[in-house]
Amino acid sequence: MPDRPIIALDAMGGDGGPAVTIAAAEIARKRYPKLLFRFYGREDAIRAELGRAPLVAKNAVVVHSDEEVLGTDKPSQVLRRARRSSMGMAVEAVKAGEAHAAVSAGNTGALMAIAKLGLRTMEGIDRPALVALLPTMKSESVMLDLGANTECDETNLVQFAVMGAAFARTVLGLKRPRVALLNIGEEDLKGTHELKAAATMLREADLPMEFVGFTEGDKIGRGDVDVIVTDGFSGNIALKTAEGTAKLVVSLLANAFRSSALTKLGYLISRPALRALRGHLDPNNHNGAVFLGLNGVVVKSHGSATPRGVANAIGVAYDLVTADIARRIAGDLANFGAHRAVAPEASNATAA
Repeated sequence: MPDRPIIALDAMGGDGGPAVTIAAAEIARKRYPKLLFRFYGREDAIRAELGRAPLVAKNAVVVHSDEEVLGTDKPSQVLRRARRSSMGMAVEAVKAGEAHAAVSAGNTGALMAIAKLGLRTMEGIDRPALVALLPTMKSESVMLDLGANTECDETNLVQFAVMGAAFARTVLGLKRPRVALLNIGEEDLKGTHELKAAATMLREADLPMEFVGFTEGDKIGRGDVDVIVTDGFSGNIALKTAEGTAKLVVSLLANAFRSSALTKLGYLISRPALRALRGHLDPNNHNGAVFLGLNGVVVKSHGSATPRGVANAIGVAYDLVTADIARRIAGDLANFGAHRAVAPEASNATAA
């Protein structure tokens, strides 16, 4: 674990650019006094904002870049100029050992492409997965993959489960996270061949998790499981549906409370509870998706996140770096591989 974690920030990413990024770094520095930052982007714009961030400015490193990745850029276009862009330079800093993690609020597809090409996948991981925290009735759950891989086989799903459990142990502080595969039903007979095969492998695994089988989409928000595993196609649809439903609920409540004088009075009485609900559903409070399975930590912030939201994404990066998430994943994969190798031999000996 590094004594003073260094975070590389793409200052030009997201809707707010340097103003939001540097304000977020100042918030994060108050929470984690040992944090250090490297900012990548237009130097004049960054230094202008550092004047408002005295804690960060003391030790900040600013690296100039004229290039920034736009939300409309295609990953193939971005890769050709990755080394010159603020996003690409932040990821390159992790690869070069100049930073322990990179955080960007920029184009998700571009960040995924740059990170995968620059950092490569860990040994034992076939594909990286995009993981994030989702609000639930009880607290928060981890879900992956959220869009990095549209099609996955059983091996990919098992690897996602291993990575997701390690993430939950690190970020949520759980000793044995409850893990489930997203399916069209909870019964063992339902689902694709890949889901059934992955379930069999996870039931037999000796891992620091509790595999509870299958779960359905309507149970994601209940918080009965800590880690929900699926392919990127289904995961992205589920995530966007959950986000849209949250906005719908807040909008319907707002309209209902405006409908009459009596409901307006009801709003005044219930305002503290509604504030708590809004805070629980606010994406800024759960901000910070991670590309797990790479040789380095890369965190994706919402493009529209507030400084507080980006600070939370920086906090996720801090947690993963200080807990050495790569070592945890590698250790779990090694234990799983050893268990898989021994299990058939034990079965043959029993049969004999």
